[in-house]
Amino acid sequence: NAQREFIMPLFYKNEDIGSRRVDFFIEEKVMVEIKAITKLEDVHLAQAINYLEAYNLKVGHLINFGNTSLQFKRVMNKKHQSPS
Repeated sequence: NAQREFIMPLFYKNEDIGSRRVDFFIEEKVMVEIKAITKLEDVHLAQAINYLEAYNLKVGHLINFGNTSLQFKRVMNKKHQSPS
């Protein structure tokens, strides 16, 4: 099950502060962010990790098609908390 350009609410201290559109949301568990830039930089990785933390997701993928070869990073949320 995959959803494209899925709008997800953002929460801070249990308060709804807006929303963000995820490029792809797979099986309601995995966020996929797509880039088309010359080179992935640390700021892109940090952004993906911040999204995981904001959504309380465990894993995500950052994929860049803009380089001469495909760049792919798996990102993990070390602060992930399983729902109780």
